Amino acid sequence: MTTPALLPLSGRRIPPLNLGPPSFPHHRATLRLSEKFILLLILSAFITLCFGAFFFLPDSSKHKRFDLGLEDVLIPHVDAGKGAKNPGVFLIHGPDEHRHREEEERLRNKIRADHEKALEEAKEKLRKSKEEIRAEIQTEKNKVVQEMKTKESKPLPPVPIPNLVGISGGEPEDSDIRKKREKIKEMMKHAWDNYRTYGWGHNELRPIARKGHSTNIFGSSQMGATIVDALDTLYIMGLHDEFLDGQRWIEDNLDFSVNSEVSVFEVNIRFIGGLLAAYYLSGEEVSKIFKIKAVQLAEKLLPAFNTPTGIPWAMVNLKSGVGRNWGWASAGSSILAEFGTLHMEFVHLSYLTGDLVYYKKVMHIRKLLQQMDRPNGLYPNYLNPRTGRWGQYHTSVGGLGDSFYEYLLKAWLMSDKTDHEARKMYDDAIEAIEKHLIKKSRGGLIFIGEWKNGHLEKKMGHLACFAGGMFALGADGSRKDKAGHYLELGAEIARTCHESYDRTALKLGPESFKFDGAVEAVAVRQAEKYYILRPEVIETYWYLWRFTHDPRYRQWGWEAALAIEKYCRVSGGFSGVKDVYSSTPTHDDVQQSFFLAETLKYLYLLFSGDDLLPLDHWVFNTEAHPLPVLHLANITLSGNPAVR
Repeated sequence: MTTPALLPLSGRRIPPLNLGPPSFPHHRATLRLSEKFILLLILSAFITLCFGAFFFLPDSSKHKRFDLGLEDVLIPHVDAGKGAKNPGVFLIHGPDEHRHREEEERLRNKIRADHEKALEEAKEKLRKSKEEIRAEIQTEKNKVVQEMKTKESKPLPPVPIPNLVGISGGEPEDSDIRKKREKIKEMMKHAWDNYRTYGWGHNELRPIARKGHSTNIFGSSQMGATIVDALDTLYIMGLHDEFLDGQRWIEDNLDFSVNSEVSVFEVNIRFIGGLLAAYYLSGEEVSKIFKIKAVQLAEKLLPAFNTPTGIPWAMVNLKSGVGRNWGWASAGSSILAEFGTLHMEFVHLSYLTGDLVYYKKVMHIRKLLQQMDRPNGLYPNYLNPRTGRWGQYHTSVGGLGDSFYEYLLKAWLMSDKTDHEARKMYDDAIEAIEKHLIKKSRGGLIFIGEWKNGHLEKKMGHLACFAGGMFALGADGSRKDKAGHYLELGAEIARTCHESYDRTALKLGPESFKFDGAVEAVAVRQAEKYYILRPEVIETYWYLWRFTHDPRYRQWGWEAALAIEKYCRVSGGFSGVKDVYSSTPTHDDVQQSFFLAETLKYLYLLFSGDDLLPLDHWVFNTEAHPLPVLHLANITLSGNPAVR
């Protein structure tokens, strides 16, 4: 009988052997078969034992690589150490510990070497990548710088200069008025000379400390704000040597490629407005640098308009172009008086460059405002540039709102009275203001309050005093033959603001004043009692003088000039005062740039003849920089249809 073949040891059971029926004659053969069978069973058991040891006996060295080399199988292993319990026992896979440690160390070294090599290769790739990135960035920087240089060196297109009437003269016939005019000129020279000596190149001056001064509206750089702001005043007063000093500084030092965050509004009205006025007044051939610098700065301001609505940010970094709003503004909003006081300067920029981008920016703002609902017909002071929604419902003709209304009127005047859209917006706004904000006090004083939190706050700011002049300026062309009404309203505002001056110890007006019960035209809070050389009251006196020639406006202006001379003049210039109700005031030690640009200019014009900067040829921006009327119907910009 043939023994059936053994199945492979794969876990399946061995089938039973069929030995057949017993046969005594074949006893020996049967015995041999039994012996073979027993030997086979022993051999199977032994093999099973070996494989069982192979798979189930514990490995004395965990985590070691298993080697199937035959030398590790069925090798007698003798533990020569003390206390060895089973010397000479055969082990399946009894590795040599020393040899395995060497193998493990070799592998570790190999892995470590491979890892270090890979790390070095990665570092090399990263280093090359960084160098490539730096090179690309530098290439882009060089490209931008080159483009800027090309743009700066590119000549601006020649444009017809408007008919510039009355850029000099104005000598009064009356000797007394002439002396007052000369006194104002002397005050200007005192302010300028001290700035020239102690603050040259800085934005403003500390006249008592006799050093430069700046605020966050100009950023961290020395941009010479006083120089730019004062240029046209120097020219109008005939201080031509001083004017040339300023012009040389601007040509050599005024740089807008600085890492500095500035107020878009303030830089526009002071710098762009000042440079444009200096350009127009002093002549195209003499002062091309002013036009070039104005355009360079305007390019730096354009990134501020990169918002979802096109309403510009309040602040912009001149180098990076990153914009943001004031932290104190309602719900991250832009301010009405700031984004609404760009039109005059930006229209002139488009006129001088032939580039419509500036004009389109301000017209987009106008179109957006026209589409929005206005509570009670009033424009709130806050507008979110991301959402296009109003912020807090706070309306004021003083701070936060003031010059927006001024620029609606002046857009119409500057267009030679052809911008009827702007005039309509102005008329609508003034009617709502008169209905909801303008009231008469118990003492008979007309004042402009502020709409806040659903009610009228009976408080008027010094900044709102400009409105007397605005009402007088807008009387001509007003609706329903109301010219006389608005001229009279302007006169009433002028009287109220004069009272705010007259009721102080220094005859200088406070920052804001109340109309509450027995208190009228007087500041109540200590924080509102200061005077920082502001121009708004004197501005209104000048406009009312031009339209009425009532001598009281010159008298009131002279009273203010004497008070400034007596209480604000110091050996190093002029300083604001902290309390106008104190006969011994404390100075704030700041000579504001607008003191030279506005306050002294309006005083000088108040004591000059009407032929100096006549109002039918010139429109003053909100920083008192005169810009000529543009007859836009006859002008094309870069081949585009006339701006209308």
